[in-house]
Amino acid sequence: MPNQLIYETSPYLLQHAHNPVDWYPWGEEALNKAIEEDKPILVSIGYSACHWCHVMERESFEKEEIAHVMNEKFVCIKVDREERPDVDAIYMDAVQAMGVQGGWPLNVFLMPDAKPFYGVTYLPPRNWVNLLASISDAYQEHRGDLEQSAEGFARELNLTDADRYGLAQNDPLFSPESLDVLYRKVIVKADDEKGGMNRAPKFPIPSIWRFLLRYYDATLASGEGNEAALRQVELTLDRMALGGIYDQLGGGFARYSTDADWFAPHFEKMLYDNGQLLTLYSEAYSLTKSPLYRHVVYQTIAFAQRELLSPEGGFYSALDADSEGVEGKFYTFTTTELKEILGDDYKWFADLYSISEEGNWEHGRNILHRTESDESFAERMSWSISDLNVRLDATHTRLLRVRNERIRPGLDDKILCSWNGLMLKGLATAYRVFNEPEFLTLALRLAYFLMKKMRDSRNGRLWHTYKAGRARQAGFLDDYAAVIDGLLALYQATFTESWLTEADQLTQYVLTNFADPDPSADDLLFFTDKNGEELIARRKELFDNVIPASNSMMAENLYVLSLLLERSAYAERADRMLGRVQPLVQQNADYLTNWAAQFALRVRPTAEIAIVGPEADSLRIELDAEFYPNKVLSGTTEKSDLPLLQQRGPIDGKTAVYVCYNRACQLPVTSVAEVWQMLK
Repeated sequence: MPNQLIYETSPYLLQHAHNPVDWYPWGEEALNKAIEEDKPILVSIGYSACHWCHVMERESFEKEEIAHVMNEKFVCIKVDREERPDVDAIYMDAVQAMGVQGGWPLNVFLMPDAKPFYGVTYLPPRNWVNLLASISDAYQEHRGDLEQSAEGFARELNLTDADRYGLAQNDPLFSPESLDVLYRKVIVKADDEKGGMNRAPKFPIPSIWRFLLRYYDATLASGEGNEAALRQVELTLDRMALGGIYDQLGGGFARYSTDADWFAPHFEKMLYDNGQLLTLYSEAYSLTKSPLYRHVVYQTIAFAQRELLSPEGGFYSALDADSEGVEGKFYTFTTTELKEILGDDYKWFADLYSISEEGNWEHGRNILHRTESDESFAERMSWSISDLNVRLDATHTRLLRVRNERIRPGLDDKILCSWNGLMLKGLATAYRVFNEPEFLTLALRLAYFLMKKMRDSRNGRLWHTYKAGRARQAGFLDDYAAVIDGLLALYQATFTESWLTEADQLTQYVLTNFADPDPSADDLLFFTDKNGEELIARRKELFDNVIPASNSMMAENLYVLSLLLERSAYAERADRMLGRVQPLVQQNADYLTNWAAQFALRVRPTAEIAIVGPEADSLRIELDAEFYPNKVLSGTTEKSDLPLLQQRGPIDGKTAVYVCYNRACQLPVTSVAEVWQMLK
């Protein structure tokens, strides 16, 4: 018989719906049951593409004898961390406060009032059963001690960020010297041989490399560019694009590399990674014009369109690491398979992709992985680049034909608002850089989907998750921050003012419903809506991770909107947020790189560029083709009431470009070459 998860829409929860464990979803029913039956609560948190979550399910949660202990002694709650990031974040913070390294599956034991007293990640079956017995005994025999411990962790979780990190109100300092401090904090931890940061496993963390791109651009403005910063970005992006973390046949990035070489991925593919990496590789291409980066963008969009796009225009969340119960089986090949498929092409292909006779990975299988560029390999083989490309296309087509006949990894088909916001930004940025109409079509479909299906028409509120025609769960700050960012990119790509209006309306909702009402509090925004469910703590997200912190994204959104709409209150709020975190950023820049990127942009004034006239879009295309991150664009073919466009028009019938800094404008020009002369 199924448990209570059978009524949920989350693929992860539905995976556990037929466990013998009497799982409940997070909610009042389970929490009240714990109080009524006076039982401790076991909250088990994971997500559908999590390999070790599947392992623990097979080893423990599917076993009748283990489930019997869990059902008898605990109220058991399953949480999809992607569906309830607020619950996950609170109990992850609690476990880390206990001195346990966080990860998933995350198993946390709570008192009936939902306050945590102990937590672990994956445990093998015997250890798990022993822990269940120990926790149950402690609850019966030492309850007072557990309650005291839980109260202490609850107090820790409710500390404000100002108290925890010593955040004081400072005026932000934007100077080349302070920016150099941030750069040194980041670059000292970078791997200058293999790219990425100098640790394993290696995650892409796009905000690190976008910060270095902005730092490099800032150093160009003040003299010679810091070439070491650019080299580290190129090294990282090259090695990721050629490595096993990137699907060499089908496109798209896995979540991370288990080693320091970008060789062996954890094969799950997440929308949030690929959306952000589209932005990163597009921006890097606009600076370097690397054919490899162009290839990555086009192939990754093709992957997302083929494997993650819903019929309604939103993008699904993730592809599992496993197929047929084996991690990476869908993506890897035995040497025998490769020889049979490739025939005479096997030898050079094996050389290029580091194939070994016994397999370069587990169980005799091979991960397609490169360390050599197309140019170097073609020269070594005495081939032209075009000849190599023809050979690669032919071999990839044959291998994909075989791979597509395999049992596919599981698809997490829920649609998350925040991750789709990141994808919208990636698609809009790719369109701005490459001027590919299909990229814009995908971006527009996605934006319409978000505004029609994931926004409540009654109150303007965003929904967090959507599946099978049903939106649910009030949006979190990262939903608003990512969608606003995507809409701002889409406006600047199209000059369609409705997208700017939508971004402003969502921002006003955030400031009304996510701000701290305490007048003495810091200026950071809560992760949860004041109208949402009340948990044991209401936290503020500060540190940038695999996804930038929602507060750092909102600070940037406020600044961009302040320029496009002349909203001085937005600029003041953004500056107060940056002033609060600046001391912390200077100490820990490698964990706050999206914040650091904003300091890089603010070292010099931002160019406010207004384009007015019949060729507005053509001039926009020329401007976006080159890397210049410290600008905002506004444009119209006729007239507009937007502040940057008011009382401005063409010059002698020619489209005019007005370049302004701090509300002071230079004389208008009619060519992009003249604009670049003014900017640089």
